[in-house]
Amino acid sequence: MGEHRTQRVPVVIQGGMGVNVSAWPLARAVSQQGQLGVVSGTALDAVLARGLQDGDAGGHLRRALAAFPDQEMVQRALDRYFVEGGRAEGTPYRPNPTLTINPSRGAVEMSVLGNFAHVWLAKEGHDGLVGINFLEKVQMATPSAALGAIVGGVDYVLMGAGIPREIPQLLTDLAAGRPGTLTIDVQDSTRTHTSTIDPVEVLGARLPALTRPKFLAIISLHSLAGYLHRDESIRPDGFVVEGPVAGGHSAPPRGKLTLDDDGQPIYSDRDLADLKAMAKLGLPFWLAGAYGTPERVAEALEAGAAGVQVGTIFALCDESGITADIRRQLLDGLADGTLVVRNDPAASPTGFPFKVASLAGTLSEADEYAARPRLCDLSYLREPFERVDGSVGYRCAAEPVDAYVKKGGSLEGTLGRKCLCNALMADVGMGQHRRDGYDELPAVTLGQDLDGARRLLDAHPAGWSATQAVGFLLAHVTVA
Repeated sequence: MGEHRTQRVPVVIQGGMGVNVSAWPLARAVSQQGQLGVVSGTALDAVLARGLQDGDAGGHLRRALAAFPDQEMVQRALDRYFVEGGRAEGTPYRPNPTLTINPSRGAVEMSVLGNFAHVWLAKEGHDGLVGINFLEKVQMATPSAALGAIVGGVDYVLMGAGIPREIPQLLTDLAAGRPGTLTIDVQDSTRTHTSTIDPVEVLGARLPALTRPKFLAIISLHSLAGYLHRDESIRPDGFVVEGPVAGGHSAPPRGKLTLDDDGQPIYSDRDLADLKAMAKLGLPFWLAGAYGTPERVAEALEAGAAGVQVGTIFALCDESGITADIRRQLLDGLADGTLVVRNDPAASPTGFPFKVASLAGTLSEADEYAARPRLCDLSYLREPFERVDGSVGYRCAAEPVDAYVKKGGSLEGTLGRKCLCNALMADVGMGQHRRDGYDELPAVTLGQDLDGARRLLDAHPAGWSATQAVGFLLAHVTVA
């Protein structure tokens, strides 16, 4: 247990985007082209539960679950969530249990199974590399998600939106079959809080031999890379260096937050990594944020990078998990020059700026945002806090304002916050239907650099495949 694979280094890393945008068909297609296909590891327990309730078209989820080493665990999930032929129209999804610092057995099982299934499907039938992307801000889901991905044979784990100093050791321990522990950031805490998962406790005698994946820390500054590099126990196997225009969550600008006339954070040269300093660390690194063209790939390699991480052109490709209607709306906006992506400093409950595409009928519109009843039920982005009595509670800046303030949150902290969890599920056709008749609306995230996507659309007006996207990126590169 715990051995490393011998791996080639990819030039292109396909971004791990949204909830199931980087779905397994996309990751698999990129991997089959000899590059690193990446599954989004966010909310895969919910994606599994809702996919089963939608009838598991094609039987893919059940095919993956049939390969899981504990079939009794699988049967519990199928008994609870699988609906032959799919839910009746207008029927709400049955909720899956939320993950906490000390999660229930049911929550752990769905997280392990969801991550296993999507990694397994991405790796099915070929020997290419497959990664999974986690958010550091979604800490309580990480131990069980990592275990599921490792059992599924994942080759790389990537993590951003924070300082992932404990992930290397977590992966080492889980791959060796030992309990893996993660310190959880708890607001107002007077003591250390940790979350632990024991592979033997979860799988018992069915625990297979496991292999440790490589870990890539997603960072924005060379100073953070230097901090993580200095100690072997927290040192990653490489870095993804993201610039401010990269999609999804992005690091806030250094210093006092200043907004432009459109309400977007203003970044400066202080917010850019020193690539010479990155090269001196001696670990491979990939550049992200406006590297979605062949020329930019060549520039990255010339600067000493191992390659690039690219999201937007893959988010818009045929194999992406975004619904066909949303993809068509995005491509139409791209074609006529009306597509705008804003870096919203308030959208995410995490407090990190978040890129949102301005689209009709989504939460990017002020009236649609105002019309949505505030609630938090998926709870991936909520933060734990310590109560006066020492117990732990949970709050989310996108939940009802009175509830958030009652839990010690600030009124100002709720302004403009969007329920990204429910919105991102809607992006991929898994939005909740409420019993009061409300259907959750999307909030679509993309990177702000659209040059590569425009050029691909010019070449492929009806849309493009992941294979075509990889070929476009590598047009100026000779790949061994």
